[in-house]
Amino acid sequence: FVVGRDGVCGTVCEHSPFDGIILVQCIEHLLKHMKENAKKLVRADSVSELPAPRRLRWKCSPEIQGHLASSAEKLERLVKNLDFIAYKFENYGKEFIKKQKMSPDAYIQVALQLAFYQLNMRLVPTYESASLRRYEGGRVDNIRSATPEVLTFVKGMVDRKSALQNSEKMQLFKNAIAAQTNYTILAITGMAIDNHLLGLREMARENFEELPDLFTDETYLASNQFILSTSQVPTTMEMFCCYGPVIPQGYGACYNPQSQYILFCISSFKNCPETSSSKFVKAISESLMDLKELCSKCSLTSTSIQAKLKGCHPATKP
Repeated sequence: FVVGRDGVCGTVCEHSPFDGIILVQCIEHLLKHMKENAKKLVRADSVSELPAPRRLRWKCSPEIQGHLASSAEKLERLVKNLDFIAYKFENYGKEFIKKQKMSPDAYIQVALQLAFYQLNMRLVPTYESASLRRYEGGRVDNIRSATPEVLTFVKGMVDRKSALQNSEKMQLFKNAIAAQTNYTILAITGMAIDNHLLGLREMARENFEELPDLFTDETYLASNQFILSTSQVPTTMEMFCCYGPVIPQGYGACYNPQSQYILFCISSFKNCPETSSSKFVKAISESLMDLKELCSKCSLTSTSIQAKLKGCHPATKP
């Protein structure tokens, strides 16, 4: 638990023992308990019963002191190098997305791909965590969001040579949403590729002197350099989850869709010339607005066609 001088409270966790949603559930349980027992918590006698806090002093050898000092310096450099933005997109939230009969998570993932493409004119290996908690001992697998369908869609939205009609763009958008949704289903039911390949690679390390060519192939190695590391971590209270990039030239993109807004926590490293959290946030906002405009235009066109058909004489209906 971390309590800042400004009164803001938070927690920091190491990812190995559990996933982010576990931490969220624990903190929300704590906040609910505090809210329900607010009167009990501020009673003077309950506070005065506690002993006065005292600072713990540790006896460390000079060698350990040296390691502590170098670790503190390294941590300080990392903190100063982190380019972090918590951004609240307030134009719409998951209720609007649901009205389009689309999955909010798939919609946001496609928006992230569109934003990255707008900045870089390419897509990159993307990680989205997929929960495997339905299985005993299950943790997560990876939803690879940079699908061929998404690439076709973002090219149609961004490339100047593209002269697609809105209806054609909408169809490509629906194809991208369907591909993302289908891969998500595969991942959460244990049918994605990453955990499978990881298991095979570790078995090969235990049983062979050299790894099979697949695991040293540059395409395989590049596919595991996740420039976009993303995750949906929803909350029901005033809190949010965030994390850093997983590679020096990458982005961390944690998002929290609510009814009327979407909260994004975007991170990158300041010393990387290829990334900028502020530029990525701006691109995300523009992408979400572009998607809303596309949905609205296609919805208006559909409504107009229906209205015209209703006005037709029965004998002239197509």
